[in-house]
Amino acid sequence: MRRHLAYALIPITPAFWSANYYVAAKAVGEIEPHALALLRWAFALCLMLPFAWPALKRDGMPTKQEWIDSFVLGGLGMWICGAFVYYGGRSTSALNMGLMYGVSPLLIALFSALWLKERFNARQILGVGLAFTGVVWIVTRGDPLAIGRMQWVEGDLWIAVAVLCWTAYSLLLKQRASRRDPFARLSLITACGVAILIPLTWVESQLVPGWHISWQGLWLAVIAAVLPGFGAYQAYSYMQQQLGAARTGVVLYLGPLYAGVMGWLLLEQSIAGFHLLGAALILPGVYLVTMRKADA
Repeated sequence: MRRHLAYALIPITPAFWSANYYVAAKAVGEIEPHALALLRWAFALCLMLPFAWPALKRDGMPTKQEWIDSFVLGGLGMWICGAFVYYGGRSTSALNMGLMYGVSPLLIALFSALWLKERFNARQILGVGLAFTGVVWIVTRGDPLAIGRMQWVEGDLWIAVAVLCWTAYSLLLKQRASRRDPFARLSLITACGVAILIPLTWVESQLVPGWHISWQGLWLAVIAAVLPGFGAYQAYSYMQQQLGAARTGVVLYLGPLYAGVMGWLLLEQSIAGFHLLGAALILPGVYLVTMRKADA
């Protein structure tokens, strides 16, 4: 029964994550990016603590190094990969966000080979080539020769920074070992991320004319906390426990497709031919990079 539930969560979990792209698009004029990121993770932390508290209490106070690691990870994962995504949502599409984030497992695998000295074989090199070609095809809108004269949308740059910081977050999470179980550690990192976001949100409130949080903005923060915050991380952790990391990784490949469908259905964003061809190159490329022999 538990394995059946885990398999059922495979198509559901990327839907949870793609809800964040909907939130980013709808938040414009309702709530500012730092405020949205703060409320998202503060609400998510409130949901996490009842489950994580026994483990946090059992393991005792974090060491100095663990505090440093948690604040670095909280800054990368909750601040930059939170607020920056919401800045990006103001001028780029949900589909573009999903496709750019779909490359993150590719980057993680690539830098794991370079930095963590993990093995990188011919199949993975082929995957890098496919995924890179897909990214170039989407960014140039199907005209690779346009690279020299292209103009970036501001939102794409915000998302690009967030993708790079998510890569760094994932690598550091793997490289910096912890004695805590994954969920308790995530709760500690989230608490540090909230601590970072509090003063930044105050600065935002002083600098942005007409800064406010509408009821719609508050509702969007709740959606972001429950679905891409608490729900996605809980489901992902459960699937890893029941199915193993290799099979669970399939949700990363589904993310861009869900983002595109969600943007089309809910945000009236069009899907062009270059998006489809780019996705057709990125997704198998990412799969080739990240799959293990057991998956073949």
